[in-house]
Amino acid sequence: MGCDSTLVLVLCIWGFYLTLLSSGVRLGASRHKLEVNKHLNLLNKPPVKTIQSPDGDIIDCVHISKQPAFDHPFLKDHKIQMRPNFHPEGLFDENKLSEKPKEGSNAATPITQLWHANGKCPEDTIPIRRTKEEDVLRASSVKRYGRKKHRSIPKPRSADPDLINQSGHQHAIAYVEGDKYYGAKATINVWEPKIQQPNEFSLSQLWVLGGSFGQDLNSIEAGWQVSPDLYGDNNTRLFTYWTSDAYQATGCYNLLCSGFIQVNSNVAMGASISPISEYSNSQYDISITIWKDPKEGHWWMQFGNDLVLGYWPSFLFSYLADSASMIEWGGEIVNSEANGEHTSTQMGSGQFPEQGFGKSSYFKNIQVVDSSNNLKTPKGLGTFTEQSNCYDVQTGSNDNWGHYFYYGGPGKNPNCP
Repeated sequence: MGCDSTLVLVLCIWGFYLTLLSSGVRLGASRHKLEVNKHLNLLNKPPVKTIQSPDGDIIDCVHISKQPAFDHPFLKDHKIQMRPNFHPEGLFDENKLSEKPKEGSNAATPITQLWHANGKCPEDTIPIRRTKEEDVLRASSVKRYGRKKHRSIPKPRSADPDLINQSGHQHAIAYVEGDKYYGAKATINVWEPKIQQPNEFSLSQLWVLGGSFGQDLNSIEAGWQVSPDLYGDNNTRLFTYWTSDAYQATGCYNLLCSGFIQVNSNVAMGASISPISEYSNSQYDISITIWKDPKEGHWWMQFGNDLVLGYWPSFLFSYLADSASMIEWGGEIVNSEANGEHTSTQMGSGQFPEQGFGKSSYFKNIQVVDSSNNLKTPKGLGTFTEQSNCYDVQTGSNDNWGHYFYYGGPGKNPNCP
């Protein structure tokens, strides 16, 4: 049929427009797919060995010299430092810390990662959790994959309602400031908090912070998190994070960009932790130490008593090239509910601090590293939470646990509508 009437002409033009539109959409989709595949090729290095984890993760054992860190232009000729020159002095005897401030027994079972059930990585390799296409597709853009959103840092003493509403991030933390800090340590109770929306998360971590809370904030972070958006499930996972510009363009979770240099073949960043604490049952902890090597100036991370994981080279940072100006420990969640509603995403165990041991989540043996590379109890410990009716924090100290605090909460409840 020819286009010989006005109606038919309009229909012909409309049909032509739809054809153009759909081919534009197809072109856009194929471009996006190309971009995603290019990013996956950048992140997923050729493995020496591959291990299938029971939780569905694929762990690639990648030669230590081929890890993502070395995509950084400043690390092209970097000689890997296999161990720190110095450990912080005065590490607590962790065995002594098995006693509790209240009744209850801590299981002696060591924390492992689920993938260990199916094998281990050979020497001179590091385990890297393989990034899948669907992981990247869940991100708002390929560029933002593996990054935190802006303004997700707890800024004590500014319990400004606007901050809560703008960023949606809420915290229950203990912190110290007003000195130069060269590291931090904590033993962190491990739970599996319930997450309400897939785009929300719940984490428990320590922050080593340098600079002001402006556009150039430096941060090194480590702990455990549940993040369906990042990992595609609700498992509790070990994670690290760094940024040198307040989460804008630098840094990422785990090994999802160049920066952190891993030297350990036993622990995979972003892999599931097992076992997990249960309410009124066995409790499980992980210990994390982050400190600045006085000789080379790199920031090192240790997991447990003896697993040195790797380091953040000092050149990645401005303020932290010298020292940290604040240390924070505690929990963080994302509340994505609109119109003043609150999420029921849990922080910690999902219980308020007053529930105590076996029910509420805790940090114990919290310490800072001073300029002489000694671990010290923090002086002038403060606490901060945006909405204590939703999530709260309570500090204490005794001979067995050193300085400690219970923290967390259920989110939405009659006092937190």
